[in-house]
Amino acid sequence: MEHHHTEKKKVLDRLGRAIGHLEAIRRMVEDDRDCSEVLIQIAAVRTAVNNVGRIILLDHIQHCVTEAVENGDQQALDDLETAVTRFVK
Repeated sequence: MEHHHTEKKKVLDRLGRAIGHLEAIRRMVEDDRDCSEVLIQIAAVRTAVNNVGRIILLDHIQHCVTEAVENGDQQALDDLETAVTRFVK
């Protein structure tokens, strides 16, 4: 199913930053940097990825789920429940 993501630029920008952080972590490990510094960067990546997920989830609710409710599409609501459950693990 094709979907137009209304926050595409914001998501791509944040993913780019997360990828940059991951590359920095790789270099830190290769350079035997202090574990505490590495863990702080890992936390930054985790936060960035969670924020991307939040943006996509809100976009999904505002557009896809709203449309599904209007059309009585129970499967879309079930799919949302599954996605949210996996996202918050």
